[in-house]
Amino acid sequence: MAVRPAFICPRVQICPCINAHNSPNLISLSLTINVGRTMQASPYGDLEEVLARAATADRTVIMTQINAAWTKPGSLLDLFFESFRTGEGGVARLLDHLVIVTMDPAAYAGCQLVHPHCYFLRTTGVDYRGEKFFMSKDYLEMMWGRNKFQQTILQLGYNFLFTDVDVMWFRDPFKHISMGADIAISSDVFMGDPYSLGNFPNGGFLFVRSCNKTIEFYRHWQAGRYRFFGKHEQDVFNLIKHDMTDRLGVAIQFLDTTYISGFCQLSRDLNKICTLHANCCVGLGAKLHDLRNVLDVWRNYTAAPVPDKRAGKFQWKVPGICIH
Repeated sequence: MAVRPAFICPRVQICPCINAHNSPNLISLSLTINVGRTMQASPYGDLEEVLARAATADRTVIMTQINAAWTKPGSLLDLFFESFRTGEGGVARLLDHLVIVTMDPAAYAGCQLVHPHCYFLRTTGVDYRGEKFFMSKDYLEMMWGRNKFQQTILQLGYNFLFTDVDVMWFRDPFKHISMGADIAISSDVFMGDPYSLGNFPNGGFLFVRSCNKTIEFYRHWQAGRYRFFGKHEQDVFNLIKHDMTDRLGVAIQFLDTTYISGFCQLSRDLNKICTLHANCCVGLGAKLHDLRNVLDVWRNYTAAPVPDKRAGKFQWKVPGICIH
């Protein structure tokens, strides 16, 4: 993929926004002890500790978000992990850098049984334990809350690659993220040019570098929740992308669905695909059905001799409930 130089985010350590004392959005809580000694307590609980443990040397973390409905045996979290473990090219090693953000106590407890980097995002007003139906009030609260949390990660000075838990990871996707991109986002529909704003974004697979202009982008994105009331965060991204690239100089890369694929625009080349997202698919049951079939095909593919792989003998089981 050609790398367009465009606008490159400076390294995160030079961003003044990561200093809690310099930003109104990162306010440290001071606890004054009787003996006169002042200690700093994080307003984020153990988040910074979890991020520090999981991050790569360049302060990058992979994140996903789950609730109790997705942690039951045989549900999406199990399939998500299986995709890494059956993947190629050492993709399983990336689990060391995965932070699982949990939305309820049951999900947090379940996460701790299977993964070392879990964070409980405490919220009020919404019960996140059950399935949230597309565009319901609780769904919108969950999506916008996720967006706000991503902004917090950037303000803490970490780059992140966010992945929905219904994304199967087969190979390392980082090689397809341009060094010239401040934001790299997956595509529901990819039109051929990774820097064309005419592509249709999907926020379920999203890489963002931490720097001042991406943090400012997120502030405008959050404000769009009220400017475009009733729309979810992906639609608002689509509505503000032209203005924000012009005003802030943010370089947005739309990821090629040949490699970063989904049910909306399915890659049929198993020799190239890195990730596969169960997008354009409504309902937990439908996602589970089709993703189990996807993993069946993938396991057969990885067990096959190299000549059979190269010959393109393996194809997804289509049609499914959503996949086609």
